[in-house]
Amino acid sequence: VVSTQSTGSSGINAEYGGRNQYIDMMNQSRNRRFFRRRPASVLLPVKPVNLPIIEPYWTLHIGLVTEEDIRACNGSEKSVIDMLIDTGGCKLGILDRSTCLSLYSRGLVYLCVPVLDADLIIVPPLENFVMNRVMGDYFENLLYKIFVSIDEHTKVGDLAAVLEVDVELVKNAISMYIRLGFAKKKNKEKLDLHESWAGYVTESSNASEDMSSFAAPLERAEAEEIFDSKEPPVVDKIALLKQPSEEGYSKRIAFLFDSTLTAFLMMGNLSPGLKTHAVTMFEVGKLSDESLDSFITELGKVTDTAEGEAKRYFDHAFTLRDTIQFLRYNPAIDPAGVGAGVDLLRCESLNSLDASTCSRVLNKNYTLLISMAPLSNEVRTVSSSSPYHIGPPVPEVNSVWLKMWMYHVTGCGPVSFLLTKGARLLHLPPELYPYDRLMITTWGHESTIVNTSNVLMALNEALSHSSVLLQAYSKRNEAEIVYVTFPFDKPEETNDSAEEGASKKLDLINHPALKKLSEFVDFEHSCGYITFINSSKEFSDRQDESPPICSSNIDVESFDDWKILDMYFGVPLFGPEVNKHTCDLLLSRKLCSEESLVALTDSHRKLVLYLLDFIAEYQIVPMAEDDYCGPGDSKSFVCQQMPGINLPPVPYPTRNLMFSATALTEITV
Repeated sequence: VVSTQSTGSSGINAEYGGRNQYIDMMNQSRNRRFFRRRPASVLLPVKPVNLPIIEPYWTLHIGLVTEEDIRACNGSEKSVIDMLIDTGGCKLGILDRSTCLSLYSRGLVYLCVPVLDADLIIVPPLENFVMNRVMGDYFENLLYKIFVSIDEHTKVGDLAAVLEVDVELVKNAISMYIRLGFAKKKNKEKLDLHESWAGYVTESSNASEDMSSFAAPLERAEAEEIFDSKEPPVVDKIALLKQPSEEGYSKRIAFLFDSTLTAFLMMGNLSPGLKTHAVTMFEVGKLSDESLDSFITELGKVTDTAEGEAKRYFDHAFTLRDTIQFLRYNPAIDPAGVGAGVDLLRCESLNSLDASTCSRVLNKNYTLLISMAPLSNEVRTVSSSSPYHIGPPVPEVNSVWLKMWMYHVTGCGPVSFLLTKGARLLHLPPELYPYDRLMITTWGHESTIVNTSNVLMALNEALSHSSVLLQAYSKRNEAEIVYVTFPFDKPEETNDSAEEGASKKLDLINHPALKKLSEFVDFEHSCGYITFINSSKEFSDRQDESPPICSSNIDVESFDDWKILDMYFGVPLFGPEVNKHTCDLLLSRKLCSEESLVALTDSHRKLVLYLLDFIAEYQIVPMAEDDYCGPGDSKSFVCQQMPGINLPPVPYPTRNLMFSATALTEITV
């Protein structure tokens, strides 16, 4: 009996076909009329078929054997049956392989995959994985929790303790993983094998020990020469140091991503071998450091030949490769200063763990968390002060509320309307009349750009099931967009006498709104980017089709036309230039040093307090104390629950708000 989630892979093995064949058979079974529908079991083989994987350490047990079955057995088969009856079961490796398989194929014996408390387990990239989720299944949920929590350096017994789950349940789940080919034992016991296993047991038994060294590492001296350079190294020159041995294993760096990234890797047809890794990132929720060499190799096969929307997929693949190479074994990024490996973790998978379990898993395995930017609004960001986190500190910081708060404290932003769920507009507000295109952001989803002529129908439809942020975007032409990364570059000093009488350009990082925002946000110890929008021009001066990406200082003629649109924390992946500049800032500003991370944690706590107070101020119904697990106000919640907190959903607005000119006001619709 297997979990519903694993029946797909079991079906593939049972029907002796491939993934597509199984899906086709499943669809045929479902498409039959109700009164003619046959159960899928009748399409499966009556007797077991040959297993794709069989290991000598698996145990063989006697099944239901009749006298007629005994008469049909030869001498060697009878001897094996007698031994199993006497001993209750024994290792496959000490028996004749062909005899065991013959008995198994006739259903006279069955196989078990033993898992011990001291075993170490490896999860390689998934093959032939069929998603068949059924919500609410306890064992299925446990399987996914183990997927994202397991690593080859944690014993099974310790993993059960971290998850606070009965160790027998964990061992049963891992046994299923191994049987289906999703996992492997790292510390396989050595057996005195029967001669029939010669040629079947190869050096693959040592493959797990070799997974940590796919690519040839640099010599230590050469690596130190790169990392000790006074100038910020170029991202693509960051090389790998040798992975520490099992005895010298240390905590790693976790790079947090969301399902949007896996969708880009799967939808773009970027590389034939890349989809396997993308499926692993989505389903397992984790791609360990041991698998990153092959992953980087596949990312390196991607060619920059796409245009239009497809180019977005390719850019994410390139920047992800560069970011991984930059972070891995870089002493300047590791708070311990020795250079750590990197695991890729999916935020949604971490959210499947309860708050205390997530905190234990992260603290046990990682010394630093770094989020990609931007994370989708649909994702609940990981909130943690231990381990340190370079990214959005709480989900509210990655939501629409942050935009409204920024506009409020800076007095700078596009014309914006935050409308409550259930509101209905009969006509557009007059403040939006000058604009031909508007931006609609439904709660917890990404923004879309729509023409003003078509916006009312789409807006009212969205308001029937969600709160909506409606913003001015552009007049006639595409709006001008500029991305400014932080920490900000220091403006270059200019000779005032040389510019006397000439029209002076203004540096965008000196924008008054940024100076005001810096009173609340610590730009010196965190990284990310701020988006500026210029939607006032009816005809853009820029000739290129794509919006400009700025990762350094930029000069503008006037601050009045440029408004803050949004702000995201983390390492951007959407453009090579902004990604490289952010990585350089991580090094040059020493953002991963212990001193900087401590300062970041303190400043993030203050930012969260500012934002939660703002949300509470514009809520008719105050946020429930029970939701925040604290006896007092939101401040006591933040102070007590920052490490590994499990926040309630981002609260909906209960008042209709408008930001126009420089003021935030409450409106009636």
